[in-house]
Amino acid sequence: MRTLVLILVLLPAVPAAADVIHLKNGRTIWADRVHQDQDKDKDKDKNKDHIEYEVGEDTYAIPKSSVDHIESGGARPSGSGGSGFSSSNAPNISAVAPSFDHEADVAIKVIRAGKVDIDALAILSQAANPEVAATAYFLAGKHESDGGNFPVAKRYYESALRFQPDNATLLIYYAATLMRTGHAAEALPYAQHAATVAPDSADAIAMLGFVQFASDHTPDAIRSWKKSLALRPDATVKEYLARAERESNAESDFSQRESSHFNLHFEGKDTSEKFRRDLLATLDSEYDDLVRDLGYAPHNNIAVTLYPQQAFFDVTRAPSWTGAVNDGKLRIPISGVSSVTPELARVLKHELTHSFIAEMSGNRCPTWLNEGVAQMEEGRSSATNGRQLAQLFATGNEIPFNMLEGGFMSFSAGEATVAYAESLAGAEYIRDGYGMTEISRMLSLLSQGSSSEAALRTSVHSGYRQFRDEMTRWLKEKYGE
Repeated sequence: MRTLVLILVLLPAVPAAADVIHLKNGRTIWADRVHQDQDKDKDKDKNKDHIEYEVGEDTYAIPKSSVDHIESGGARPSGSGGSGFSSSNAPNISAVAPSFDHEADVAIKVIRAGKVDIDALAILSQAANPEVAATAYFLAGKHESDGGNFPVAKRYYESALRFQPDNATLLIYYAATLMRTGHAAEALPYAQHAATVAPDSADAIAMLGFVQFASDHTPDAIRSWKKSLALRPDATVKEYLARAERESNAESDFSQRESSHFNLHFEGKDTSEKFRRDLLATLDSEYDDLVRDLGYAPHNNIAVTLYPQQAFFDVTRAPSWTGAVNDGKLRIPISGVSSVTPELARVLKHELTHSFIAEMSGNRCPTWLNEGVAQMEEGRSSATNGRQLAQLFATGNEIPFNMLEGGFMSFSAGEATVAYAESLAGAEYIRDGYGMTEISRMLSLLSQGSSSEAALRTSVHSGYRQFRDEMTRWLKEKYGE
């Protein structure tokens, strides 16, 4: 029996009814539910100046003064999920793969009232038929994957594989989940095993290509994707193949050097031996700084590629304002640079911080915290534009933090400037008030499946609404008139 399954590497946006908050600055917020006049006779002072709304399991608040109007109902557009984490370099694959013979019967027992029934799962795991137990854990994992809780899904898939270690479907889902949580290198043997036990599966071979590409084996990924496309056309695989071929063409004459923590790719004629040596020494020093600051060391070497300016934009297709890209690999444009300048050192530290955070958080860190910590580590300070920030928050015209959970790549240059400034201020507020250990704690909580707001509440005892209010006071005290 064969059935349509979704290999979840990136949680897809599912159209659903939503309320739309239209802000005076032209932006919109898509919410699952908006509370405008809740608790009129209770906590009046707390509610009169703000509108509360829900996105998923999180509750946010925004000053009424920044809202133009609110529309009820409507279908949420694809990709607009307000607080959901997304990763721009992670694919969705709709694929045909073998199903489990007992899937329908087991699903009724395992998933009840929209949740995994732990007791039923325990009973089924003791069944004499290992396929029943594997199916139960698979369905539990898929349920959590569908909800975006990849760390929990990972544990269920691991349990399923103990019962059926050669099941290609399980191997594909598990490899996808490892990749989605920032562990592509660990996913490689599982993806290879899936392709071995199912050599004619376009899905298994495509997943192997994704894992190979993410773990810095681009030529292998190109071969895998070509083989997958020969078995079955797929638009997503075709798109990523084109991306990998751009990278391969741009780096055809590149050389490679390794250190204890890095794999450095570079074009020999554009970089001197001294420059490469100094750059690796700088990276190693910055790596040690981050280990001390964050209390964590990545498990695998980090890929760093130095590009001529045009090749950088050809490969990454990044906006013109982008100074570097970290899509699992550090991609740095270095045209006109012949030594490790202070500016280049800052860029390296910034991008290297993203690599640490990706692994620490299981690739689930909200962009505002990710970018805020990276800016702090490179040595930036909100003092540069603190007064403007204080005014922005005081008037309620800041970009709400939940709208900064996704990527900034779609922002204009002006919007990106504000987003980065708010992110830096938010990270500084946590560091100054609670210490770097709480930032590391947030990242750990995220890796375990916590939502962004829940991790914030646990670490600094504030949801987004209170966090925004406390930051408003903090900015006024530091930079206000």
